[in-house]
This record gives sequence, C-alpha cells and structure tokens, in this order.
Amino acid sequence: MYAILDIETTGLSPVTEKITEIAIYIHNGKEIINEYSTLINPERNIPYNITRLTGITNEMVKDAPKFWEIAKDIVVHTEGKSIVAHNASFDYNFIRNEFKSLGYDFKRDRLCTVKLSRKIIPKHKSYSLGKLCNDLGIEINGRHRAAGDAIATVKLFEHLLKISPNLGQLNSGKFYHIDAKIIKNLPEEPGVYYFHDHNSDIIYIGKSKNIRTRVFSHFSSEKSERALKMTDDIHNISYELTGSELIALLLESDEIKTQKPKYNRRQGRAANHFGIYSYTDEFGYICFRAQNIKKEMPVVSFNSAKEARNRLYLLSEKYQLCQKLCGLYETTGACFYYQLKHCKGACIHEESPENYNVRARELMDELSYNWQNFFIVDAGRNDDEKSVVKIENGSYIGFGYIDTEFIGNDIENLSDVIKVYPDNKDVQQIIRTYLKQHNVEMLIKF
Repeated sequence: MYAILDIETTGLSPVTEKITEIAIYIHNGKEIINEYSTLINPERNIPYNITRLTGITNEMVKDAPKFWEIAKDIVVHTEGKSIVAHNASFDYNFIRNEFKSLGYDFKRDRLCTVKLSRKIIPKHKSYSLGKLCNDLGIEINGRHRAAGDAIATVKLFEHLLKISPNLGQLNSGKFYHIDAKIIKNLPEEPGVYYFHDHNSDIIYIGKSKNIRTRVFSHFSSEKSERALKMTDDIHNISYELTGSELIALLLESDEIKTQKPKYNRRQGRAANHFGIYSYTDEFGYICFRAQNIKKEMPVVSFNSAKEARNRLYLLSEKYQLCQKLCGLYETTGACFYYQLKHCKGACIHEESPENYNVRARELMDELSYNWQNFFIVDAGRNDDEKSVVKIENGSYIGFGYIDTEFIGNDIENLSDVIKVYPDNKDVQQIIRTYLKQHNVEMLIKF
C-alpha cells in the first residue's frame, strides 16, 4: 500500500518554513482507494513569491486547520504504507519536522519517483515533475498545488509500475537489490557499515552514530551521478557496531585505507596537506611554522595553509607569542607585535627563552594532547563493556573493549584488550578533534 502525496510550503527549508497544503492519495498498486487533502494554516506569512507560484494566499489559509489539528489524519492515512512523492526527501523532511515540533517521531518508508524514474526510464533531459510528465503525456491539472501535483505523481507512479511490475515488492523500491530483512534489521547505533556489490566485494565504507539513518540517507536524497551509480551497485549491507562514535571514526579510517573501496573518495582528513610544526632555534626559543606537511608528523594538521596560519595567528595572540618566532612576520629585527607591545621582545632577545617557552608550551598543549600517555574510556557496545583507546608517547596504539568490572585504573588490564592499529596523521587528527568536541567517559593517565 502506498500513500502518494504532495505538499506546498512557505519556503524551501523544513527547519524554518511551514506546510500550507497537503494532498494524499492511498493507492493499492493498481488504483486509488482513498484520498485526503486540506489547506493548512502555517501560522506565519506566506511570501509573495510563494503565492505567485502556488496561488495560495494568506487569506485562503486564515481559517484553515493548523498542522497539529490534522496531524492525526496524516498518521492514520500513512500508517503501514510507503510514502511516494516526487523528490520524496523534500516532502518527507517537511512532514517529519512538523511532527517533531509536536514531540512526535514520524517515520515511514518512502519512495522517490525522481530516483525511480532515473532508473526505470533513463535519458530524459529533466526529471522535474512538470517536464517529465510533459514528456510522458501526463496532464497536470493544478500545477504547484498539492492535489494537482499529487495526482500527477500517482499517474507517473502507475506508469513506472507498468514498466516494472515488481517495483512495489522490491524492498520499498529504494533498495533495489537488497534483501528486505537486511534493511529492516539495520541498527540505530554507532558503528561502521559496508556496502557490497553482487560479488560480495566491499565498494563503500562509512560510519555513523546511527547506522540505519545514515544508510537510508544514501538512498533517499538526490546526489551526484556517482552516488546514484553506487546505490545501483549495492547488493548487500553489513556493519560492525562500535558503541562509541570515536571508535567508529578510527575503525572507518583504518578500513578505508586497508580495503580501498572504489566508491570511497580519499578521506577528507587525509587531504590535510598543511600543518603546524614546532622546533627550537639556536637561541633556545620554541618556534612554530605553518607549512606543507612533510615526512615528519606536525603538531596538528589542516586542510589549507590559510586555515593553519589563521589558527597559529589566533593562538600567538592568545599566548602573547612573537610573530617572528611563529613564522607569521618576516624581519631581521623586532616583530610587528613588539611595536604594539603585544610581544615581550623574544624576537630581539629582550625576553629570555625560559620565560617565553612557558607560553609556547601552553600553545603546543592546546594544539596537541595534554598528556603523552593515556587511555580514552568511552561507551561500549552494551551496558557491560566500555571502549578503550590507547595513546602512548603521543602515538595512537589502537583500541579494544573491556568488561566494566575490570576497568578501575589497572593499566595492565586496559593494555591487554588493545588491538594494535597503525598510527598516522588521520587518526591523530580524529582523536584530537574528538576530544575537543566531545566529553568522553574517562581519561586515564599512565
């Protein structure tokens, strides 16, 4: 059973805009068996450009029901059915957000007639509803009104069903080659997921705090031709639960490097070509430079030279460090900060290396781990275990899982569960960023 629908809205963002009209046609795969439509009072002004497009005015919706008044009707009409819409993610996200504002988690399987059309009737110049229907000889009475566009979507869907009669049985039509039980059993937990092709080879690896939601997002939004090709190539999905999002990030990074799936672009973190390096000059001052990453690992890496220099510039101000010694001001004499009395004179040896280096080390601590030897203890895959990440001498050693009763501060127990993984600038950046942005359960120094 299908709930073929269309909505009109006050704008394009489901976060900031509201629904002004909805039409739903209940379809059994052969014909329409029920229908529902109504204007909705969005409780805000409808912009003039939207009125010009849809014909829906503020006067028309003034006495219409508010969304909360018809929310139950939508639940009843769509329950147990797959939502079908043209560019389904747009309609679905708006409806979900309206329900979210009411404290209700609205979830339905959905089919997108844009994606289905691209697969079943390829090579059309445009897959917009108006142009596609024009190509197929489908008349739209009431373009840009919910009922008119929804009934056109009904006719388009029926056209697709004639070409591909089993469409309705193919796992809601989105997961073309994948067993429905696999989709149904995808967990809503953190972990790493794997897409396999018809030969069972891994073609894509991803991670998420919610595997089910992330996997669905690959199939439910319109993306590049490369992304569409990938979804067509997926015949199976496997996953590994990690409990912790940090472990998911670390495992994903290693798996991509090891497996080299054809649809994984080079990791964004691997593209960090610039870094901040530290060294001690001939006079004993700790100096910094933002430069291209060489063989030696930097204190921290960035996507661009500008980003690295900006970070170094802000930190040099924070810790009152010398621009010259930070590689931000080229001169044979005093730096510009000295002239502004923000630099204490390390550039011309007025401040001793001992005093200057105290603040330089504080900058380095902010960029790097505060400790060189520690464990990160975070959520496990169940209530009886915790995940453990080990850092030794500033290097990533690996991760593992330990029963909660054996944690304590026993370093030997924690070390015994660690599975060794390669250290590299990607995982170093993952750990640094994660620790700066998240609260983990425990940090245990050794």
